[in-house]
Amino acid sequence: MRTAIKMNRRGLLVTGFFIAALAGSSATHIVPAFADEPSRIVTIGGSLTEIVYALGEEDRLIARDSTSSFPSAAGELPDVGYIRQLSPEGVLSVNPDMIIALEGFGPPEAASVIKQAGIPVVVIPDGYDNDSIIRKIRATASALGREEAGEELASKTAAELSAAQAAAEGIADKRKVMFLLSAAGGRLMAGGSHTHADGIIKLAGGVNAMADVNGYKPVSNEAVIEAAPDLILRMRNGGDQSSDADVLAHPAIMATPAGKEGKVVGMDGLFILGFGPRTAEAARELSELLYSDTASPGN
Repeated sequence: MRTAIKMNRRGLLVTGFFIAALAGSSATHIVPAFADEPSRIVTIGGSLTEIVYALGEEDRLIARDSTSSFPSAAGELPDVGYIRQLSPEGVLSVNPDMIIALEGFGPPEAASVIKQAGIPVVVIPDGYDNDSIIRKIRATASALGREEAGEELASKTAAELSAAQAAAEGIADKRKVMFLLSAAGGRLMAGGSHTHADGIIKLAGGVNAMADVNGYKPVSNEAVIEAAPDLILRMRNGGDQSSDADVLAHPAIMATPAGKEGKVVGMDGLFILGFGPRTAEAARELSELLYSDTASPGN
């Protein structure tokens, strides 16, 4: 158990790290108690911003990071930067009284400065499975002091995820999906196992064509041809400027079933990779795209 506890300028007990009590493979994240309810909150992580809105606590938000693109109203808030490339000055300049950040925000040097600034920082664990979404909702609700509302949202989301999981398990002839992060300069970078891309593909009832790859990595033409994906999945709002036509013209893609059938689809990045309250909906939409030519994907 690791803590970094101190008194801030208002005399509140704060922590710059999440406190984890490990029990097997699960972790309980303890949120510090505050004398005054925070009302100037910054969220770092698009899924966390979604959760705050879903809990009806958006009036307490004063800023968000650039991945927080949903709901559209969040775009009207000041943008403190990209979750992995934050500037401490930018985050602190809006004068927050709490920061709720997704695990892994940074860079590490910036995260360290933010945590030492005397402002409560609650770090929420991330993940790419159903349970991680529920933990994220509960931890965010706890940080806001809205545990009851958090349980309601967690129960609703869990039911939707269970239904999506059941539908995925009912698909007998599963098709292969390749998540293409980038095709810039003709170099293909794909999402392998232990990624949010892998998680959403599975929840949609597909098979990750690049499951032998660990993480998001460049892949060779030979590996793509051998993987033989039935569908190429891309982020419509990602940093890759390659068009679908560029992707389909790539020699390796052309040799796959997806390339031959012209099956390249784009979806909003936060929608498919955020792993928040809308993930079950994203899985259903991806499943429909993957099995659109079948009468009933579950049969």
